Amino acid sequence: MKRNRGFTLVEIMIVVAIIALLAAIAIPNLLRARLNANEAAAISALKTVASSAISFRSVNAAYPANLLALSGAVPPYIDAVLGAGAKSGYNFALVGAANTFTATATPTTYQTTGVRSFFVDESGVVRGADDAGAAATVADAPIQ
Repeated sequence: MKRNRGFTLVEIMIVVAIIALLAAIAIPNLLRARLNANEAAAISALKTVASSAISFRSVNAAYPANLLALSGAVPPYIDAVLGAGAKSGYNFALVGAANTFTATATPTTYQTTGVRSFFVDESGVVRGADDAGAAATVADAPIQ
């Protein structure tokens, strides 16, 4: 009698269980890495906005009124994506006047694209809010 070759149902179930266990361990780490990458990108973008606003003021004698003023200048100080106000899972906003400006970055979807919000003003110091879902302000601790 000829014997059929192949896997038994028990062997296949064991392999599927092992794959599911590995996925359960790996997926949360991948999600955390994405959150950290989004936050690092937001901090970097705020530093870019701050230095661009300071450069804008040196040429125009006033800080830009909003992000569109930075991206719409000739030549542009920031790229059009950041000038539109959303990048890497964060929403960005800039409010400027003659002698001051504030820029903020808040997660597009809290706990999905980010868990902290960030703030920078004309001092150039980026600050982060550790409170869950709270907007960052000048009173928050600087980012290390």
